[in-house]
Amino acid sequence: MKEGPDISRIGALIGDPARANMLTALMGGQALTATELAGAAGITLQTASSHLSRLEGGGLVVQRKQGRHRYFALTDNEVGLLLESIMGFAANRGLLRTRPGPKDPALRKARVCYNHLAGDFGVRMLDRMVAEGDVTLDGDDAALTPSGEARVAALGIDVPALRAQRRPVCRTCLDWSERRSHLAGSLGEALLARFIADGWAKREKDSRAIRFTAEGERKFMALFP
Repeated sequence: MKEGPDISRIGALIGDPARANMLTALMGGQALTATELAGAAGITLQTASSHLSRLEGGGLVVQRKQGRHRYFALTDNEVGLLLESIMGFAANRGLLRTRPGPKDPALRKARVCYNHLAGDFGVRMLDRMVAEGDVTLDGDDAALTPSGEARVAALGIDVPALRAQRRPVCRTCLDWSERRSHLAGSLGEALLARFIADGWAKREKDSRAIRFTAEGERKFMALFP
């Protein structure tokens, strides 16, 4: 056996369709029960429990207990980053699953991608921040400029606290529906959290869609015209 990281094990864990569906469901950033994940994967609870045990053993999900209930979530941001990269890679090569339905337009407009804003609104936000010199891009790398720091600080975001985290403040993430990059990293998470806290938007129940209010959308468009 060759020495080094065993990527075949990770590939096998993610590559199973049922496990891929469960991991995709957890990309919404919320902890879900085994029953909810079984529904997302279209399998029985017993089969889901077996899959979750394997995902937990591979370090992709972690189990959290609250009272008598057990919830599952992605282990950390590294898992979210890995899944985002694979999803973007697949979308960029036309490997898409088509699930027509009423939620599709909402998901394409604005949705949560693990912990940050994706879809048309997410791409629009990054485009505008780059155009106004708030964020600079160098290939796939992104950086917050001094003017950008002042701008997001005015929104109530503590940039020094973001910089103190181990993960990047800014990072690009390939958007599977727009086929272009949106803003990820701790800043992307903080901005989405701010929009929700300020009442501009909220998450749709049982969906990754982010629904902006009429006033919230007006403010968002004014901020990122």
